[in-house]
Amino acid sequence: MRNERLLLGRRDALRLVLISGLGGIIAPNRVLAAAAAAPELAGNLRAFAEKWVGPGKLPGMVIALGLPGHETRYIARGTEGFIDADAMEPDTLFRVYSMTKPVTGMAAMILVDEAKIGLDQPIADFLPKFTRMQVQATPDGSLTDLKPAKTPITVRHLITHTSGLPYGIVQTGPIRDELFKKGLIPGQVSRLSIPGLSRGDHVKGLKAFADGMAAMPLVHEPGTRWSYSPGLDLMGRVIEVVTGQTFDAFLHDRLFGPLGMTSTGFRVSAGDASRLATNYGVFAGKLVPIDLPENSIFLDEPAFLYGGAGLVSTPRDYDRFLRMIGGLGALDGKRVMSESAVRMGTSNLLPPEVPIGSIMGMSLNAFGAGGRVGTGAEAGIFGWSGAAGTVGMVDLRSGLTSAIYAQFMPPNALEVLPEFQQALRADAMTLLENRR
Repeated sequence: MRNERLLLGRRDALRLVLISGLGGIIAPNRVLAAAAAAPELAGNLRAFAEKWVGPGKLPGMVIALGLPGHETRYIARGTEGFIDADAMEPDTLFRVYSMTKPVTGMAAMILVDEAKIGLDQPIADFLPKFTRMQVQATPDGSLTDLKPAKTPITVRHLITHTSGLPYGIVQTGPIRDELFKKGLIPGQVSRLSIPGLSRGDHVKGLKAFADGMAAMPLVHEPGTRWSYSPGLDLMGRVIEVVTGQTFDAFLHDRLFGPLGMTSTGFRVSAGDASRLATNYGVFAGKLVPIDLPENSIFLDEPAFLYGGAGLVSTPRDYDRFLRMIGGLGALDGKRVMSESAVRMGTSNLLPPEVPIGSIMGMSLNAFGAGGRVGTGAEAGIFGWSGAAGTVGMVDLRSGLTSAIYAQFMPPNALEVLPEFQQALRADAMTLLENRR
């Protein structure tokens, strides 16, 4: 039970609702000002985990909740796979997929803060092949009906999904087919050939990926629309050119090493395979294993370092990244990023002319360095989710961190994540009722 005792103040419990990614509760100032040590706040979260873990459901999951000054609390249920008896725990390895994007975004913020790159600097300064880009006259339409781009792609565009770059998991029609044909596939799922998930062979190396993307038409004029993209993957190549290091070496030297994220990387070693959870595909409501730990595609060197979707991490490791952001660049008394770099990366970086975007039914009023930025009642919230059932968020006002880790694709095939958000809301509401 020790891992489930959440020593959170009433105000902090309330903010957990917002960290879930859904708005919905706004407490009066007098309630927020009356924050006090709270009793255990995991009743609904425990019930949620127990509901979703078991035969015919998920083999296991981990929930992480953290508050500055207190040890992060974990609710771990089940095992790492239906035929894997190892218990889920804070050090289980998970494919976090697009939760890689905020990591890459913060890496970019380090370089912006150090004046090695400019937020509004054209990426053609580093990658000359992006100097003269073409834009489709009709998004996802003809590959030959093109017009010259009016605006150069900038660093800001890459990290906020406003570059106009085409993404194979988003686009349709001939441009999607061309991306797959050329191996411009920023991510990996399985060794198996799976309809809807298998996309062909990948180009080898970040340079080849960048060169290939430069030869593709854009689907939108840069800086005019939020459209989910491989911009963070391309950012990895910019980082390599600017620093003279491989992308993974830079992440290790500037983030993973200083933060003590010893289990986070683009590849799982053979010795750590037993810690990797099985990934499942949801087919007709049933879970089918698509990537087993003993034969995982993540045991191999990736075709290139996917800055938008390539990391494997643990709940304990990723929580340290989130806590560093919540600490405005510092963790355990050690500064990893400047406060100004964190504040910049967690602010709204969208170009002013970009209309509100959406993904999977979620509106996006603001976006920062690779992650969603909360506004209104959610002000101070930053984070993102992954394609295999993971979500990680941090509240910069209180330093609270919140995350869930499971392994199933696609993440909207089950009601797990919406119910996780509901459980957070219910626990916070219960606390408020008990405190009145």
